[in-house]
Amino acid sequence: MSGAPAAGGGRAVVRVRSAVAALVAAAALGLATGRFVLPPPPGASAAATPGGSVPTPASSASGTGTSTASASPTGAVVTGSTGPLTTANLLAPAAFGPDIGPGRIHVADRYGDGSYANAACTGEKSLSQTLGGRGAHFRGLMTGSRTSSGDPTLADAVADQVAREVAAEAQSPSLAQNYAERLLLEEVPCQEDTPGHWVYGRTTTLQLAPDVTASWMGYYQGSLNTTGRAPEGKEPCGGIAVLRSGTHYGVLEVSACLGTAAMNRVVGTALSQL
Repeated sequence: MSGAPAAGGGRAVVRVRSAVAALVAAAALGLATGRFVLPPPPGASAAATPGGSVPTPASSASGTGTSTASASPTGAVVTGSTGPLTTANLLAPAAFGPDIGPGRIHVADRYGDGSYANAACTGEKSLSQTLGGRGAHFRGLMTGSRTSSGDPTLADAVADQVAREVAAEAQSPSLAQNYAERLLLEEVPCQEDTPGHWVYGRTTTLQLAPDVTASWMGYYQGSLNTTGRAPEGKEPCGGIAVLRSGTHYGVLEVSACLGTAAMNRVVGTALSQL
């Protein structure tokens, strides 16, 4: 979403990745065995998938691969969104407590087109350039009130950016799924890079229902990348998520330095809100 990687990595050189490279990297992903329970929406309680267990950071927090989370909420039926997407579907400051006090977070919204995701990895592109769709809702969550002159959802100082979400609606659930898959494939090549360069960790997928899913990858600064991939057993420092709920889809970039547990909570909250 911004032109810089998540907190802790500085500004990296912009490198445009081709769709072919994304598909090759996606095909090379391994399958992790860890499973855990996604916190359900307010008012519902989650039950663990039979045979599931809560993975430790060493087994799920890093590395190139995929970890799948599932949830079977009881007391509530979870279905994908079908109505128009509004600002009510976007992540609120309360999702970051207790890591960051909600009172410290300033929210700025706009509607239209613009850059999204991590331009330092995927290249500076707008959502319409990638998907050819209509305008989207942009929300910036920041600890400061000074914003970029070109986009009020971007903090003037990189350190002030807590998160940024871009969300829109498609004409059908299948199209929303297609959009989400394409957006995720753009980020997959960022899971590998030369040692010393920042990377994303393995893909973790959260699921509330067949058409209510989110996939996120943690951010690891270059000093932790000694093999070309994210280190095993290390906690991420924020990351990026692709969300889908029915006809709604979006990208959430978390710049705040959050670990695995906090990222699962924030991404799960964003998914249930979408």
